[in-house]
Amino acid sequence: MAERPLSPHLGVYKWGPHMLVSILHRVTGDGFAIVGLGVLLWWLGALASGPVAYATFTGLATSPLGYVVLVGISWAFFNHLSSGIRHFVMDIGAGYELEGNRAGSMLSLGFGVILTAAFWAAIVLL
Repeated sequence: MAERPLSPHLGVYKWGPHMLVSILHRVTGDGFAIVGLGVLLWWLGALASGPVAYATFTGLATSPLGYVVLVGISWAFFNHLSSGIRHFVMDIGAGYELEGNRAGSMLSLGFGVILTAAFWAAIVLL
C-alpha cells in the first residue's frame, strides 16, 4: 500500500508572531465573551439588587483578584480590537507579505498592551 502524505499540522510550521496573534484573537474573543459577559451580568444583577449586593460586588471587584480579572478583561478587549483591525487591513488586501505580516502582528500585540496600560492609567489617575 502506498504511503500517504501527512497533512500539515502545528509541528510542521515554524512558529511566528502571526500564529500567536491568530490564536490570541480567538482566545481573547471567547474569553472576553464568556468572562466579560459574566462580570457584566453580575454587575447589573448587583446594581438591581440593592446596596448590599452592590457593595459585595465592588468589594470583590476591587480586591487584588478582582483587579487581575478586570485588567485581563480589558486586555482581552484591546488585544481583540487591535487584532481585528489587523484582520480588516488584511481583508482589504494589504499586509500579506512576510515582513508586513510580521510587523502587523507585532504592532497588534504591542497596541493591545499599550491601550490596556493607557486605559488603566486613565482610570487610576482620574
